[in-house]
Amino acid sequence: MRLEDEQESDNVEDGRRSGGGMGRVGGVGIGTVVVALVASYFLGIDPSTLLNVAQVVQGPGTSAPSQPVDPAKDPDAALKSEMGKILHKTEVTWSQIFTEMGSQYQKPKLHLYSGQTSTACGAGDAASGPFYCPGDQKVYLDMAFFREMETRFRAGGDFARAYVIAHEIGHHVQKLTGITDKTDAMRDRLSKTEYNKISVRVELQADCFAGVWANHANKAKAFIEAGDVDEALRAANAIGDDMLQKQSRGVVVPDSFTHGTSAQRIRWFKTGFDNGSLKGCDTFATRDL
Repeated sequence: MRLEDEQESDNVEDGRRSGGGMGRVGGVGIGTVVVALVASYFLGIDPSTLLNVAQVVQGPGTSAPSQPVDPAKDPDAALKSEMGKILHKTEVTWSQIFTEMGSQYQKPKLHLYSGQTSTACGAGDAASGPFYCPGDQKVYLDMAFFREMETRFRAGGDFARAYVIAHEIGHHVQKLTGITDKTDAMRDRLSKTEYNKISVRVELQADCFAGVWANHANKAKAFIEAGDVDEALRAANAIGDDMLQKQSRGVVVPDSFTHGTSAQRIRWFKTGFDNGSLKGCDTFATRDL
């Protein structure tokens, strides 16, 4: 992925902490937090359940004082720069798409943090994984997530990381176009199993929007290199509900799916990438996901 001459977005907030934030969170080791992070993001498991169990096993702990990350000593400086460049490419692309639709794109913030953070959607921590909060229109990201993707799930690479960011920005597009409000209104009147099915369609549409972004951004200014799309597809395959449930539980429970199968995630990203059409991303109008 060619980003060398790309501008960085002004909408990156750095709330990361050094010191205690990298050791223990609420008495739980950061390694445990990262495992809970991945389980929550990929499997829909409540991270608090995993962390509460871990805290009982490990016992209470204390967190050392932490300070904001010193930019001059930041080990993730290059990764932060990459995130800023990817965010800028989403801003340019979606602004153009919204203009063509006769609307105006409102740029979200990307908030980087380590350990814990406050959001308009409630307290957030590393166990939540990358997530979009419609209440403050921000994407929250602990960069430890990318290390876990690469080492545990073998889904590394710069375009795989771009796919994750683009997916979360896809949720922002859903918020701006009214889709989020409509699906959230269904939550209270549906059973958990029924709403899981809605959640799958929401997530697959965000995958499709990620593909639409890649299509338009690359046409405007070629940045995708050979093998990049394969990185995104490997990531989509690795994080399908069915694949992850097989690895973690040994069985697949479709009623508990929240993000879609590996095949579905691949299909919808490719649909957006191949067609570049928002209308082609209507996951709510099709019976065959």
